[in-house]
Amino acid sequence: MSDISRAEVCVAACAEIYRDNGEILASAFGTIPAIGVRLARHTFSPDLLLTDGESHLVQGTWAVGGPAEGVVEGWSPFRGIFDLNWTGKRHIVMVPVQIDRFGNVNISAIGDHAKPSVQLVGVRGAPGNTVYHATSYWIAKHSTRTFVPAVDMVSGAGNDRAAAAGTGASRYHDLRKVVTDLAVLDYAPASGAMRLVSVHPGVTVDEVHAATGFDLVVDGEVPVTRLPTDDELALIRDVIDPRNLRDKEVPA
Repeated sequence: MSDISRAEVCVAACAEIYRDNGEILASAFGTIPAIGVRLARHTFSPDLLLTDGESHLVQGTWAVGGPAEGVVEGWSPFRGIFDLNWTGKRHIVMVPVQIDRFGNVNISAIGDHAKPSVQLVGVRGAPGNTVYHATSYWIAKHSTRTFVPAVDMVSGAGNDRAAAAGTGASRYHDLRKVVTDLAVLDYAPASGAMRLVSVHPGVTVDEVHAATGFDLVVDGEVPVTRLPTDDELALIRDVIDPRNLRDKEVPA
């Protein structure tokens, strides 16, 4: 297939977050991550567990924004979600408002904590997510407003703060990937600082640097993010996102 959109490249990149994850609960927030996790389970990560958005674990592949019509294979009520999280058998994709070079994120407030200029959703589950199980991030607009030298409030722990807090925070701390509309990033093992993994087709390394408010680690030549295959495109366009909601999150 031709005319692959930037949104579809991002979907494939979000699917790759879940490659080889095994039998874990996959929680993907944001439209494109929700498409990506369905794509991953339908293709190369069939053991992933997905919920209907409430309390059932459901088989099959269903469209984003629609009902989960597959066979119910398990039950995960709200009162049990924390026990599941604490076992580490979950990989979440969250959507931060701010993120720094070590992966500290803010979803709570912008400005002085005592008198913020913008009140957001609060820390919610971010502290527990970042110290108990695998955590990745999706950012639909890669810019210096989001990629900042220091977040205004730490809602989710980055590599530096988890290490400084001791084994209680660092033992199961596991930041994986950051996918944006420009690139894929992870963290350099030695320093824990954010590293540029690939740039999406048509994007240059300089453009990513210019849209980032701190220095990124770059190891050699940066490859281009892989394109979705023809079979993956058919799944994205005809089965998982027939209403083309992906282009509303990352416009063509």
